[in-house]
Amino acid sequence: MCGVAGFISKEEINYQDILGTMIQKMNHRGPDSNGIYYNEKLKVGLGHARLSIVDLTDTGSQPMFSHSGRFKMVFNGEIYNHVEIKKELDKKEHINWRGTSDTEIILQAFENWGIRKTVNSLVGMFAIVLLDEENEELYLIRDRMGEKPIYYGKVNDNFVFASDLKSISALPRFKNKINRNALALFLKYSSIPSPYSIYEDIFKLNPGSLLKIDVKKLVYKVEEYWSTTKLINDNNSPSFLGTAEEAVSKLDDLLTSSVEMQMQADVPLGAFLSGGVDSSTVVALMQKMSSKKINTFSIGFEQKEYNEAEYAREVAKHIGTNHHDAYMTDKEIIDIVPQISKIFSEPFSESSLIPTYLVSKIAKEKVTVSLTGDAGDELFCGYSRYRLANSSWNKSSKVPSFFRNGISTAISNTPLSIIELLGTPFKGKTDKKGKKINFADRVLKMAPLLKFNSRKELYHSGFMSHNLETLNWVKQSEEVKTNFENNLIEVDSFFSEMMGVDLITYLHNNNLTKVDRAAMANSLETRVPFLDHRVVDFALSLPIEYKVRNKVDKWVLREVLYKYVPSKLIERPKMGFAVPLAEWLRGPLRDWSEELLNETRLKEEGFFEPSIVRKKWQEHLSYRRNWENQLWDVIVFQLWIDEQKK
Repeated sequence: MCGVAGFISKEEINYQDILGTMIQKMNHRGPDSNGIYYNEKLKVGLGHARLSIVDLTDTGSQPMFSHSGRFKMVFNGEIYNHVEIKKELDKKEHINWRGTSDTEIILQAFENWGIRKTVNSLVGMFAIVLLDEENEELYLIRDRMGEKPIYYGKVNDNFVFASDLKSISALPRFKNKINRNALALFLKYSSIPSPYSIYEDIFKLNPGSLLKIDVKKLVYKVEEYWSTTKLINDNNSPSFLGTAEEAVSKLDDLLTSSVEMQMQADVPLGAFLSGGVDSSTVVALMQKMSSKKINTFSIGFEQKEYNEAEYAREVAKHIGTNHHDAYMTDKEIIDIVPQISKIFSEPFSESSLIPTYLVSKIAKEKVTVSLTGDAGDELFCGYSRYRLANSSWNKSSKVPSFFRNGISTAISNTPLSIIELLGTPFKGKTDKKGKKINFADRVLKMAPLLKFNSRKELYHSGFMSHNLETLNWVKQSEEVKTNFENNLIEVDSFFSEMMGVDLITYLHNNNLTKVDRAAMANSLETRVPFLDHRVVDFALSLPIEYKVRNKVDKWVLREVLYKYVPSKLIERPKMGFAVPLAEWLRGPLRDWSEELLNETRLKEEGFFEPSIVRKKWQEHLSYRRNWENQLWDVIVFQLWIDEQKK
């Protein structure tokens, strides 16, 4: 894994200092070496920070030139089918290869095949910056599913780009204002969805997109070369017509091929293992193809309801891996919390980033590359919220909207004290997960769900968003549309629709962002076998009955796994990679949080409405409501602001 950065300047600059600063700010992404290139005539600078994975020699260093010298490129990612591409290139002409890196091979493909054909041929994860000096054009290209990040935009009159936002904000005379509309989105989703960033005039390139810019005119155009939305809609009538057993066999073959390709590396390699369906499948297939014990890693917690390490250890023992786990005390984890602003160059508040960072840290002690089980839930219907949303819609849609709206309004207008009184019979009782039931909180959070008149609105506002009043929270903010709201998916199955929405929004904005940044903070490369686009294509072609069968989610994937691991080691309630944030805010993090949510500070900074934040904070501390997610968003932003002042 690496980091890329650069600019197109309209002024005389000290390019060495600027590129040096941009690279230094993302050195964690590529600590092994770095390089720069500057075209004086075009005033284009390219910078690269390298984490050596394939071809560890200098022949793999970047920026890299094509054999003719026409193209210059910096590249972040891995191309898993680079050997096959090389064979195709060698069929046409004799090429005097300098080394064995995937960078050199795809650069030569760009020269021989052109931009479109090359990009469509790539199997992998990538953020590519390609300078065509002959046509005076620059290309930014992001992989199909959004595994690798790339930011771009205007700073003063210059066009800039980088893997890490810190590389852009460190530029001389950087004065781009904080985007208050993006801040409101952050409070809704715990991340800032593409194409926006926390700064005005700086954007994220969407997955499956290609940006082409005229270097002289600084005019650019963004277009899709891959559309997950189109693929989902095209499969409204599932194209796979085989039996369930044939689907299991085909998925086994595709995942085996993907895992085998992603195990290519000239450095030590391992995998994260939670003991759940997704990571266990990846690990089982890895071990099947390895003559040596592979390294697997997991994190354990003191609190039993959050601890999956014991299950991971049992799965690892059965598969036969060289397993490493580390048990973290609450104090050790809490001590890390104030440091999270250093991991992310823009606000990001998924609390599961904390254990993700920790498991990346212990993995880096043994390996440089780790495979993960991400995207299994989105592709094979694994999230519990899918079943809950489907059940909610089936029930509520049968009730006339005027009646539902009336009930919702009545509940919302009822004083909290009255609802608490009605919940007296539930006082002190716990749910299936052992958590105390807060009757009033659950009722008040359920009430808005009754108002939604379409299943799209229900899923987006009721399950994807945890704050529907962000424009009241963030001063001087306005509503802007994102891929969350612009849901263009049109399919018959509500399950398929929800998975599709997550694939084009939640997956890359939240899960992949979390894993990439947490791992890169430890200079660890992560790879996601489920996101081989051929696996994605096949998963989307399957009937929903192969994913949810007899109330069992991820059925087809489970059947693949059970070829290698007994079901008794896997079948248990899903925990998720979470932390007890609500209790931490009321306990060990209370004083620290109070400082960040101080009313005077909130007034002086002017981003948030202090009265709203303080009211939620007091309700949370009193146990009357649970506002952990909403408050954590504000806390993380405050941490981020403090980090920018350093």
